[in-house]
Amino acid sequence: MAISRKIFVNLPVRDLGRTKAFFAALGFAFNAQFTNEHGACMVLSEDGYVMLLTHTFFGRFTRRAIADTSVVTECLVALSCSSRAEVDELLGRALGAGGVEAAEGQDMGFMYQRSFYDLDGHHWEIFWMDPATVQGE
Repeated sequence: MAISRKIFVNLPVRDLGRTKAFFAALGFAFNAQFTNEHGACMVLSEDGYVMLLTHTFFGRFTRRAIADTSVVTECLVALSCSSRAEVDELLGRALGAGGVEAAEGQDMGFMYQRSFYDLDGHHWEIFWMDPATVQGE
């Protein structure tokens, strides 16, 4: 049996206020207990969180340079949605809040996927998978 774990993805951001407003426009909430002027804890689910950290604060946790997302991809953050419609809705909100579509969407029948870059150039993949496929039916 797999151990149940929580995940905290840490992303550097240039303007914490703008970034919080962007993700709030997408419908995400923040845990006030872990949010201050240095970072914000964005809640994805009861087991998934994104720590949006100012560059200065993020730099305290690594000895490497922060990736320049205007020229490199640091990672792909994949986020599941409950339906194809939610994928399209979330992408629409992201674009309306200042995000940029990252690639043409893909419809593979059992999986539907779109993607966007947020205000800091982080690459988000949003997708829906047919539950019957996931369960192996």
